[in-house]
Amino acid sequence: MLKLKNKQLILILNARIKKIFLKFCYFSFLLLILSCGSDTAKQKETMKKTPIESKTKESENNTTKTILFFGDSLSAGYGLEDINDSFPAVIQAKIDSLSLDYTVINSGLSGETTAGGKNRIDWVLNQKIDIFVLELGANDGLRGVPLKETRENLQAIINAVLKKNAATKIILAGMQLPPNIGKDYTSAFRTIFPELAQKNKLYLIPFLLKDVGGIPSLNQADGIHPTVEGQKILANNVWTVLEPILTL
Repeated sequence: MLKLKNKQLILILNARIKKIFLKFCYFSFLLLILSCGSDTAKQKETMKKTPIESKTKESENNTTKTILFFGDSLSAGYGLEDINDSFPAVIQAKIDSLSLDYTVINSGLSGETTAGGKNRIDWVLNQKIDIFVLELGANDGLRGVPLKETRENLQAIINAVLKKNAATKIILAGMQLPPNIGKDYTSAFRTIFPELAQKNKLYLIPFLLKDVGGIPSLNQADGIHPTVEGQKILANNVWTVLEPILTL
């Protein structure tokens, strides 16, 4: 009777050991599957990252240079039905026709003053700029802003551009005011631009609105903002200074 009980006990123990062993095997197999799944997930993650890295490298190898127009409503193409008629866009068309590797960015803002430009320049400089066309000051003059303030604001913008990248070429667009604002003020205003260009060794467009300003047929009803034809002349005024820089 005792021997029978011992045999039954051994059978029970064997059965329990077998169950434990099977559970261990199942658990090990489950771990193996999870491990393989983890490796597969890592491979998929790597595959996802690869195209992004390739695009980044492609961007780094992109040799296209940037021309940024930093100005007011004249650059922004105020009053035009099509922004592609603004003089920065006309400049881009000229560049494309010559197959030059430059992209124009129009950062003109209607109503912008030199103070406003100084406040937003850091944000604009977040991108790489090869040629910086500074077209600000007209609204200062029309509002009678003190000349010292206009000069200091323009200098601050120039300093910010060169601090970000000393190799950036800066073109300063000269501006003149209607004579009815006052002879002393308009004369002193006109000298700000050539003096800053000389001081900082910048390229200078003597007068952006040459052959357009004061000509009714080339300006909109407000007598200030150029028509489509007027914008083409502005583009030519800019191109005279810009083209030699592009082919350096």
